[in-house]
Amino acid sequence: MPSASVDAGSRPVVAGVGISHPDRVLFPDPKTTKLDLAHYYESVADWILPHVVDRPLTLVRCPTGVGAASGKRGDECFFMKHSKVWAPPALRRVRIREKTKVGEYLIADSLAALVGLVQMDVLEIHTWNSCFARIEQPDRIVIDLDPGEDVEWPSVVAAARLVRQLLSVVDLESFVKTTGGRGLHVVVPLTPSADWSQCLDFARAFAQWLVRRQPEMFTERFGKAGRQDKILVDYLRNNRTNTSIAAYSTRARPPAPVSVPLAWSELSPTRLPARFTIHTVPARLERLRTDPWKAYRRTKQRIRASAIPAMEGM
Repeated sequence: MPSASVDAGSRPVVAGVGISHPDRVLFPDPKTTKLDLAHYYESVADWILPHVVDRPLTLVRCPTGVGAASGKRGDECFFMKHSKVWAPPALRRVRIREKTKVGEYLIADSLAALVGLVQMDVLEIHTWNSCFARIEQPDRIVIDLDPGEDVEWPSVVAAARLVRQLLSVVDLESFVKTTGGRGLHVVVPLTPSADWSQCLDFARAFAQWLVRRQPEMFTERFGKAGRQDKILVDYLRNNRTNTSIAAYSTRARPPAPVSVPLAWSELSPTRLPARFTIHTVPARLERLRTDPWKAYRRTKQRIRASAIPAMEGM
């Protein structure tokens, strides 16, 4: 069981980080405090760190927690892209050239850094598709399946399986995770070599391929109007500086859902993503005999130059 010491100022200390306002309720139902969230990241540190180390972060901060009834982020929640605010020293600051300026970002390389994010009232951790060490060569592509309001979970599962099948046609292995919402991310690990524009071009061409094959199921139109019964293939997750929710991060909505990597065999029309919360995920990880994404780090693959023409011709 995670444990917290107490510092001289009577703050609980988790991984060397003092937690102010430890009893502040961040998620009301079930009641989850700031200290509970710190302990969650302590319990899953070995699982989440491989997904965040050396990656620039975009964060969702919620100083007053989230609302109980709406199922949405709290009114006081906001995205934080750049890091020009106070942060615990365990968090690394890096400078990255953007279109018109240089932005400063935070990176969490350790458990202390993760707990530091909790101390900053961060409820969502979003990561770049590249590591800072090779910032211009992404090491993954994310196919984000975002269902409209009328799309049921079994259709999202079927869509993800089709995405996997079509990726295999262009010789790419993929992995799946929940998003902490109603959608799924199909993630394609890459050996860093292609640049951002090449990865975005591939993701866009793949989205268009899906829409051509099953226009009754998929859309690439980002506007909400008229797509209630379709699944948006959000290829813009692969644009430079855009991010995706990190595996094992919480989401800023009741009841503290978590983005969870799954084995493809676990993906089921009856296994609803709402079952994965900070209250259930640690026990799931204790029960697992092997990492559902065990093969992810061993997968060495690149986007073939012929992939986009092949998709356009199908």
